Amino acid sequence: MFDNRYDQRVKNALGLTAFILAGGKSSRMGLDKAFLQLGEETLLARALRLAGAVTEDIRIVGNATKFSALGQVVEDIYRDQGPLSGIHAALSGSQTELNLVLAIDLPFMDTDFLNYLLRRARHSEAIVTLPRVAERLQPLCAIYRRAFAAVAEESLRNGKNKIDSLFAKVGTCVIEEQELTHGGFSPAIFRNLNTPDDLEKARSSQLEPSAE
Repeated sequence: MFDNRYDQRVKNALGLTAFILAGGKSSRMGLDKAFLQLGEETLLARALRLAGAVTEDIRIVGNATKFSALGQVVEDIYRDQGPLSGIHAALSGSQTELNLVLAIDLPFMDTDFLNYLLRRARHSEAIVTLPRVAERLQPLCAIYRRAFAAVAEESLRNGKNKIDSLFAKVGTCVIEEQELTHGGFSPAIFRNLNTPDDLEKARSSQLEPSAE
């Protein structure tokens, strides 16, 4: 008799869950980023579509009351402790070994890059696979293995919310900018939207995302 449990273990080992971090306060923007319109989509709709290019298993990390009508929602366990708490909540409930974490405010992200990131993660034993652009790590566009949840929880319990400092504690695969550009990926895909001015520049920019 076929063992469905074995099939599930294989799926979990090779599969991917994508988590859209939508729970930020958007204090600098002054409006909820998730529902901001850019082009023909909201930022949330675009993030969901981008994630859908690499996996069918997508969750929104944020307030269930606000987002439950739009998809499966994961809420923070440690409240008001920034993006690290969102990463922790995502990994704590995930059933797959590999997990894409994608911030809501990266509308210029490229689906080809997300697939490239996933391939690098699958061929690495690193706990975290992430890019570095302009000498800054990009932890909100990264692949995390579930083991990172324990590291995040210890930090959150101690009131420490910084993400980058935790990478020294785990195996980390960093995709450097030279590798990105050699692969044909522009650093501009990591351009995020934090303020109304950022939004207006994006709306008037030739970089404004179009439907893919």
